[in-house]
Amino acid sequence: MKPSIEGSLEGKIVEDIRNDYENDAKNTVVRHALSRHPISDVVFVPDSLKGTRMTFSNEIKTMPVTNQKSSGRCWIFAGLNVLREIVAKKLGIKNQFELSQNYISLFDKIEKANFALESVLCLSEREPDDRVFQFILQSPVSDGGQWDMFVNLVHKYGLMPKDAFPETYQSENTRELNFLVDGVIRDFAHKAHLLAKENKKGEARALKEETIATIYKLYLDAFGVPPSEFDFEYVDEKEKFHKEHFTPLSFFEKFIGNEIDEFQSLINSPTADKPFHKNFTIDFLGNVVEGKPINHVNLPMEEMKEAIIRQLLAGEPVWFGSDVSFYRDRTTFAWDDNAYDYKTPFGVELAFDKGAMLDFRHAAMNHAMVITGVDLEDGKPLKWKIENSWGESSGEKGYYVMSASWFDRFVFQAVVKGKYLTKEQLKAAKGAPIHLNPWDPMGTLAD
Repeated sequence: MKPSIEGSLEGKIVEDIRNDYENDAKNTVVRHALSRHPISDVVFVPDSLKGTRMTFSNEIKTMPVTNQKSSGRCWIFAGLNVLREIVAKKLGIKNQFELSQNYISLFDKIEKANFALESVLCLSEREPDDRVFQFILQSPVSDGGQWDMFVNLVHKYGLMPKDAFPETYQSENTRELNFLVDGVIRDFAHKAHLLAKENKKGEARALKEETIATIYKLYLDAFGVPPSEFDFEYVDEKEKFHKEHFTPLSFFEKFIGNEIDEFQSLINSPTADKPFHKNFTIDFLGNVVEGKPINHVNLPMEEMKEAIIRQLLAGEPVWFGSDVSFYRDRTTFAWDDNAYDYKTPFGVELAFDKGAMLDFRHAAMNHAMVITGVDLEDGKPLKWKIENSWGESSGEKGYYVMSASWFDRFVFQAVVKGKYLTKEQLKAAKGAPIHLNPWDPMGTLAD
């Protein structure tokens, strides 16, 4: 008989586990249920819906939700949903109105590819197993992004209404195209590495320019060629028809302009490596090479919520990023961290605090949406109204209610105008940023 190795699963250990399992009738019921139903359906707690209503003491009336389809562009959709409310309010638009998501998506992809190629050039002398190099090549042109990346795109390329540049199949279904362009960038990385070893930097630069030209044309094939100018037609609240002629940049300057620079990204990262009231940036994270770097001010959750509420009470929606992997169900409109009971059937209790979830890679921002309402009692939020971008067939016509506890646990980022921040918070935003590694949880992308 072979000697037992510490930590191996064999002998009496396995026998005791099996006997304990088979002697508990509850496990038979659970096993039968799981054979025909998803885990989330089996562990759902129906009582969590009691008393949950789509009513709020403070609510911003917004337009019907949008739909990102099979793409990870939630951060673009959420950003444009915030901006369209600004435009609609200025013009008195009451009918459905969307800004072109395809337009911003096209240039995000092109700029992301260029950013990745430039990053590869910077790192090309390193070996392929270098951690930073590997991270860059893991997913160079993924759909995801962050608020400052959105701002860079809008500043550089402007905006246009959706009817001027509508969606294509590729913009709504990005998986195959992402795979193809990622392959082109990795192939370039291989060739650039070989050239760097031979000190042929000029040839590597020339190859980069050839590669971005190929990728640029490929994205035009997939997303279409956007117009350089367009007519903007709308009907105002007095039923008066309007028609104006714009370029993308003139449209942006007239209706948004410097207002977009008033927004400040706030994060809640209660981890030992990120002191509160400090400014942070993430290395090798971005899309527009010459654009503004990522900039986050880390705040305690209570301060972040206070800033969010100030902006909501002023009638302005809030872009935010959260982790939607947990305790949410697309078939209902309520997201609550008490909605699923894993302990009773499985004996599993995920009791991480927020900092530990970040440190041990259990949670991080992965989806961006818009906060459009809050239910306050004595100044404290009881629940929040959320505008998503999954279409009207999910939630309550695309809107959701998030419980106060879910919000506290799984919201990691919010974007608030400077006028709703305190002097201390504004001072922190202007401070020299602390640099974080590319793989830091605060560098994850919303998609």
